[in-house]
Amino acid sequence: MHTPDRRFPPGFRWLISAQFTSALADNALLIVTIALLQEQGWPGWWAPLLKFSFTLSYVFLAPFVGPLADAFPKARLMAVMNGVKALGVLALLAGLHPVLAFAVVGFGAAAYAPCKYGLITELVPPRQLVAANGWIEVSVVGAALLGTVLGGGLVSPWLLGAEAVQAAGRWLAAWPVVADHSALTASLAGLLLLYALAGAFNIRVADSGARYPASQIHPVVLARAFWRDHLLLWRDRDGGLSLAVTTIFWGVGATLQFAVLRWAVDRLGLTLDQAAYLQAAVAVGVVVGASVAGRWVPLAQAKRMLPAGVVLGLMMPVVACSGHLALAIPLLATVGIVGGLMVVPLNALLQHRGHELLSAGRSIAVQGCSENASILVMLAGYAALVAGDVPIVPVMWIFGLAIAAAMAWLMRRA
Repeated sequence: MHTPDRRFPPGFRWLISAQFTSALADNALLIVTIALLQEQGWPGWWAPLLKFSFTLSYVFLAPFVGPLADAFPKARLMAVMNGVKALGVLALLAGLHPVLAFAVVGFGAAAYAPCKYGLITELVPPRQLVAANGWIEVSVVGAALLGTVLGGGLVSPWLLGAEAVQAAGRWLAAWPVVADHSALTASLAGLLLLYALAGAFNIRVADSGARYPASQIHPVVLARAFWRDHLLLWRDRDGGLSLAVTTIFWGVGATLQFAVLRWAVDRLGLTLDQAAYLQAAVAVGVVVGASVAGRWVPLAQAKRMLPAGVVLGLMMPVVACSGHLALAIPLLATVGIVGGLMVVPLNALLQHRGHELLSAGRSIAVQGCSENASILVMLAGYAALVAGDVPIVPVMWIFGLAIAAAMAWLMRRA
């Protein structure tokens, strides 16, 4: 792939930088907050509830974030939402329960998403949408890769035991906003700086110039309009198919993020920071798969990637049964490659149909609601299984076979 500077408008480069930095902080914050839960003595099933609370805003604010994204210059609104995410980190420092503080971060992310994807359709012509989505997904997954590595580093004993980090934590603990001293205080403060940097990158993104008719702002009117948009996109032949695929993919991805952490601890005997590094194998694979799809799969051929979804589901039991690190790493990377090959072309198809049927912000809001509702359902099921002390290997078998069956059904319909 060529660099985005040569193929896309200059604003696309800053959009990629802002998206990457903000997502980097999001993923690192998840690992740090899991460590904070452990430090405070909460049971293990609280960890998936972090992502659950983060995702609630995506679902319940879906009727409103689309019109909000269309009502303002999207890059500026993204900068404001990075500030909201920073407020969530400040809430953690102030002693708010981690699950509640993570919900604040999720509120900022929910409004951030339609701005980010809406800008793609405003800045990039349809013939370049797959390639543009390839770059976005590479930045998303690259941020997940480095974010989990960064998060693992921020909670690692060697960093937390360093005298300079402990001294910084004691100095920060004297600030009025910090409720109690924690070994993770300095780590949280570092993530605040990342959100500030992401906001600065957002400000550099030029206004696309796209404007949309003003929407009614009454909640009931917005909710009814959103429901009509929801039905329109789901009932569209290509839009509904691609939306179903991405809905399944992101639900699986969110659940797999926690399942891999627990599986690495239970099955491979790794610590939390080491397990976070292992997640990087999946992220590397998705980067590779997304890059290949962005270069070689045209928009018209997106539906040919559906069989990859069946393979993705069937690989989860294979991963679950592996008990050696040397085997687990290439298997997890392969899972990522298959996922990247599938989701990038179908996400581009979904954005193209959504932009034709609705507006950029409205279509992304429908997409975000569906995908994050899937995340809520799958995470709730996963948390229930963990709370019921179901071993991780059967859990991964259940999820993997269910995904393979769902994707096979969608292939048959297509």
